[in-house]
Amino acid sequence: MTENPKANGGEQNGNAVPAPRDTGGEVIRVRKGMFGANNGGDTSGYGGLVRTVTLPGAASRPYGGWFDEVADELEGALEEQDLLPSNAIEKTVVDRDELTFHIAREHLVQVARTLRDDPALRFELCTGVSGVHFLGDKGRELHAVYHLRSLTHSRLIRLEVSAPDSDPHIPSLVEIYPTNDWHEREAYDFFGLVFDGHPALTRIMMPDDWQGFPQRKDYPLGGIAVEYKGAQIPAPDQRRSYS
Repeated sequence: MTENPKANGGEQNGNAVPAPRDTGGEVIRVRKGMFGANNGGDTSGYGGLVRTVTLPGAASRPYGGWFDEVADELEGALEEQDLLPSNAIEKTVVDRDELTFHIAREHLVQVARTLRDDPALRFELCTGVSGVHFLGDKGRELHAVYHLRSLTHSRLIRLEVSAPDSDPHIPSLVEIYPTNDWHEREAYDFFGLVFDGHPALTRIMMPDDWQGFPQRKDYPLGGIAVEYKGAQIPAPDQRRSYS
């Protein structure tokens, strides 16, 4: 069982809890109801739906419970390696009772190795990496999210690294966490994240000659135009205009 950060007198105070996502954090996009056709014909009632896409902002100390212990130990271990923590850790987020370190990609390998090897941290297992594509997060549209588990201390944290669409390179962690081999291939296949240093970065699901990366937000819905009783039915993303 993962240790509760609020246990043992570690109740988070008001300063450590980010504002609700609809009132705080970093707004990167405003989305409108996907069912609202511009030219009428829609009766779903969702035409006026508007929702902001907001990333949680940085938390402030104290984070609560063992979150502070992990943050202190990580920062101290990086300083011992002559790396300023502020250069490696872009921000620390506490959201939904989860601790996430946003790491500069050029320092990802060093941070991951420190998290694995430091006796007070001992995050021995990475359960995988997931790709995310935020079109509105300009200059850092592509995100890689890692879940690290400490079997020694029964703790779970996340690392998050970003890269721009124009330069989608992130260092591979396969040397440190061999279980990431196929996970990095999947993130490459679907999002186009290039994991530098991966032993065999090839597609894992799509055909080798597939064009594009199908889980990016700007990837077309596609489809094959078919003929039905003399009428042509266009691909899904060409059937009507959405707001």
